Amino acid sequence: MKEVLEDNPKKYKHISPIFFMVINQDISFSKDKFKQVLHYIISKVGALDNVGKTVLYKMMYFSDFDYYELNEKSITGEKYFKLPHGPAPSGFDLIVTELEIEEKIKKIDSKYCNFPQIKFLSLCDPSLNLLNANELNLIEKVINKLSNMTASQVSGYSHSDMPWQATKDGEEIDYELVFYRSPAFSVSENDAPIC
Repeated sequence: MKEVLEDNPKKYKHISPIFFMVINQDISFSKDKFKQVLHYIISKVGALDNVGKTVLYKMMYFSDFDYYELNEKSITGEKYFKLPHGPAPSGFDLIVTELEIEEKIKKIDSKYCNFPQIKFLSLCDPSLNLLNANELNLIEKVINKLSNMTASQVSGYSHSDMPWQATKDGEEIDYELVFYRSPAFSVSENDAPIC
């Protein structure tokens, strides 16, 4: 929509400038917060045999989307896309590479239940200075809920979440879809809003 409006400014001159301001606003992605959340999760569960890249994808997704359900904003502002094995963060590989270059994590190619697995291990304590107590509390809940699942189990679980179900293959998952979750996935049913 944004590209259409920019390519045809005369055609849409009757549209309010406020509309263009809203269209031009993107969810604010914080690469540094994403790095801290990912490093924190890796430091907590990266060494577990079952936790590889797929499980980390889902932990990031549920951290951001659960927090959004409670607060109408995500922790990191990351964009997630509907892929065959569930939601996937768009900047994951870039962030992992930066964490490796900074010598904060180490990538390991391994196998789990005879399937190839990409694992990450923390090499130092993560910095948490950008995360508040409520964000860390929610991330801990996600870790506790998902850390015992295998890649196939966590993928199957994510496929039952309304945001993933309501999104077309390969498209970005809209955060607003959390407000249509079933009671089994809704975190607002169990928690009061976090300020």
